[in-house]
Amino acid sequence: MIKKAAASLGLGVCLLLAAALPACRSRSSYEDVARRLLVRGLVDRGAFTVLEKILAAGPRLTGSPQAEAAVAATFELLQTMGFDNVHLEPVQVGRWIRGGPEEARLTSSPGGTIPLDICALGGSIGTPAGGVTAEVLEVRSFEDLRRAGDKAKGKIVFFNRHWDQSIPETFAAYGPMARQRDQGAVEAARAGGLAALVRSASTSLDDFPHTGVMGYDPGTVPVPAAALSPKSADRLSDILTHDPTARVDLRMDCRTEAPVLSSNVVADISGTEKPQEIILLGGHLDSWDLGAGAHDDGAGCSQAVEALRLIRSLDLRPKRTVRAVLFMDEEFGGTGGRAYARSGRRASEKHLAAFESDRGGFLPLGIGLGDSASFPRFKKWEPLLRSVGLFWLRPGGGGVDIGPLAQSGTILGGLVPDSQRYFDVHHGALDVAGAVNPRELELGAVALAALAYVLAQEGV
Repeated sequence: MIKKAAASLGLGVCLLLAAALPACRSRSSYEDVARRLLVRGLVDRGAFTVLEKILAAGPRLTGSPQAEAAVAATFELLQTMGFDNVHLEPVQVGRWIRGGPEEARLTSSPGGTIPLDICALGGSIGTPAGGVTAEVLEVRSFEDLRRAGDKAKGKIVFFNRHWDQSIPETFAAYGPMARQRDQGAVEAARAGGLAALVRSASTSLDDFPHTGVMGYDPGTVPVPAAALSPKSADRLSDILTHDPTARVDLRMDCRTEAPVLSSNVVADISGTEKPQEIILLGGHLDSWDLGAGAHDDGAGCSQAVEALRLIRSLDLRPKRTVRAVLFMDEEFGGTGGRAYARSGRRASEKHLAAFESDRGGFLPLGIGLGDSASFPRFKKWEPLLRSVGLFWLRPGGGGVDIGPLAQSGTILGGLVPDSQRYFDVHHGALDVAGAVNPRELELGAVALAALAYVLAQEGV
């Protein structure tokens, strides 16, 4: 009896091991592929080559000639690289123009007249031809402004909220500052202010202002809105402490024109068995106009393209289609992502998962993927990501461009790099190629390539 039981137990163990063996072999083979992708990527460093081609068009403000030049250049590049189904998908985008010189001068009794470093916020109206000259009311929050009552009437409202350096996750600290940038002009106008000045959302203390999109409310009269560099914000605050009657002269020539037609740029490695099922990698091709848009988001676009190149370079044949999409107009409202999701082309496609890289090209730390319900099915691939240098795979990820795909059941994810330096350059003049480390950029592309390939093979 004991011998029979032992024999049965031994047979059961053997059957379990036999059942597990294909999965173990599969996982091991994928990790081998991932290591090959890593070596090829670090040797070739193709992501930075793609980035340079994107940046050659110049700053790519939505609707600008430079943005259209980038669309044409990347379309030609993807065709030259030999990808499948390379095409453009039309999208209507807004057209905001920064215009002529942007100037702000502070005049006070202790300091005389000194210039302030500013930039118009995206979507702002310009000032009248003679500018706006007024005293300044400094506040730290919308609540401060409301408590000030009538004190804002006829003044320039200065939102001087500092970056909260106590928050380790920089994107968490960015949110509250971005809200003042987004809505500062509306709140200033409601309080009777003539214009809004907003401290730049930056982790650095320097003389570079950082732009970003802002909005108006139909129920309020629009007023001009500009960002101050962190050092200029400190100078203004210090002068106001000694001279509350100090005045700022603000002059901007920005304007909004009629919408124009642009495009998302799309390229595939077609699946060998289920080509209608898609694993999407994306970034946004548009950028702000003060710098070259290298980290935001030339990096994400170059990583998506490089991930496809890496897969193709090893002659891998994914069962499902791996697609790169360079979206247009993330910065000014996300019209490219919505147009992509609503396109008639999607009727014959099923997007299983979509990954966006829009946090810069810094050293990748991990990937946020899926929600708490869908995440467990991906956890088994964490060792694969560790084999290419990532530290973790966690629930929660996505982005503005791929967000609309969630309505059709697509699982969303995002590459998460080290963000400690990101807001030094974000939306500012320092966001240039020289701020990007080619190896760090490439590591992000390798991680996306490895994960996209295994999901194209195994599904979700």
